[in-house]
Amino acid sequence: MSEDLYDDEEEGDEGEVEERIPREREESLCPCKSRLSYAQCCLPFHQGKAKPETAEQLMRSRYSAYFFRLVDYLVETTHPDTREPGLKRSLEKIIYQANWRYLNILGVAQGGIDDKRGKVEFVAEYFVDGEPYELHEMSRFKRYKGAWKYLDGKS
Repeated sequence: MSEDLYDDEEEGDEGEVEERIPREREESLCPCKSRLSYAQCCLPFHQGKAKPETAEQLMRSRYSAYFFRLVDYLVETTHPDTREPGLKRSLEKIIYQANWRYLNILGVAQGGIDDKRGKVEFVAEYFVDGEPYELHEMSRFKRYKGAWKYLDGKS
């Protein structure tokens, strides 16, 4: 952390420093590799202030949700047709096992603002117990009550 973060702080002002940390996260680049800040990219989706307009935006926001371990968002953005009853519990058990490192979107088919279905092919790199892994998936997305939802994926 930079030294100026602590300028003019007295002992006992730790709460003020903690309040600054989320702002730093918001200003940093989004983990989905969009080249936008987190505040301009996935944060509004994660906070429920906006909905992804495309399947790719939803896919990127879900990757960022895995990165930040936002289980509720992952459950909410899974299509009801494929959402397992114990999904939240399952995610809570495994969400801390992987540390996500990089996302590369390989291709997008449909999934635009006016589409009802879409596909996004991607490769995501992650680590488990210090060992590197790759997830190469073709994800399918489908609208549900107007909002994009993750339907399923094939590795």
